[in-house]
Amino acid sequence: MIGAFTLGLALAPSKNIFGGLSFIMGVFTVVPQIMIPLAADLAPPERRASAISIVLSGLLLGILFARVISGVIANFASWRIIYWMSCGLQFGNVFAMWLFVPDYPAKNTGLSYFGILYTMARYAVTEPTLIQCCLIGFLSSAVFVNFWVNLTFLLDEAPYNYSTLAIGLFGLIGMLGVMTAPLVGRFVDKLNGWTTTVIAIMGGIAFQAIYTGAAGINIGAVVVACFGLDVASQMNQVSNSSRIYAIEPLARARMNAVFIISLFLGQVMGTSVGTQVYLKYGWRPSGALALGFYGLQLVFLFLRGPNVARKTWLGWKAAPKEPAETPNQAQVRTEKDTEAQEVRQVENS
Repeated sequence: MIGAFTLGLALAPSKNIFGGLSFIMGVFTVVPQIMIPLAADLAPPERRASAISIVLSGLLLGILFARVISGVIANFASWRIIYWMSCGLQFGNVFAMWLFVPDYPAKNTGLSYFGILYTMARYAVTEPTLIQCCLIGFLSSAVFVNFWVNLTFLLDEAPYNYSTLAIGLFGLIGMLGVMTAPLVGRFVDKLNGWTTTVIAIMGGIAFQAIYTGAAGINIGAVVVACFGLDVASQMNQVSNSSRIYAIEPLARARMNAVFIISLFLGQVMGTSVGTQVYLKYGWRPSGALALGFYGLQLVFLFLRGPNVARKTWLGWKAAPKEPAETPNQAQVRTEKDTEAQEVRQVENS
């Protein structure tokens, strides 16, 4: 379906039709967001963050690669070529998924579509960890798009005055940052998600400070920020995702949907507000705005400590530790787990 809409974009005769098709395609482009919780379900707990980081890196690499290739093509040919290529890639994705994505049983067959929407809305107001991660993810996404959207304006102006081709190639630097995904995932697996979120935010503050201080003066600051901010953004999202997926295994996809909505809303806000600040006040206030977003992330994170009980909204009081599970107890719990039963049925069939 996405391939068909992309074909329509390549053939669109007017801006109105192009805009309408873009909106419809955005509504149906959900496969990348579905793949992330699926990877979390398939991976063992001790490797879950690594699996999430690898799938997420594919999503981010796609965004940055599109920036690079579109800049190159726009410099030499028509913009329609980009959508013809995208159409072919979408249909190629269908074949690749048929080859490599395993069959996986539905975990909540008794839920209707409206039941799914209801539980998503309920989780969005009753799960403190989910809400905390959504607020942090919202601001992190705003920082990410604020940087990449306004980078085009910065490099197009004095003292750089770069061409469209040169600006597009800066996405390659961001891709190098994203390719650290295996290291990021292993790091998150070894520590807890709350701690790695702190590290990601502090790292983001450091690289954003470099950008805010010297981006319009020295191109080296821009290069360092391109790499560092992408690493920090990826670690932030992997850390938040790993915390969310640990809340309720049977509801990972629904909680992930709530989280993804917060990320997209953050991108909208970051693009709108960040662009307005840049156009009115320049690159340095735009960078200062991003630093403010990082500061708010720290506030939301420190309002709720790493070891609190699931339903604790504010505070740092650690939840009482549950007694270690004996092998017999684990067997009983597994036998009562409908999800485990479905998986066993598939494996035995």
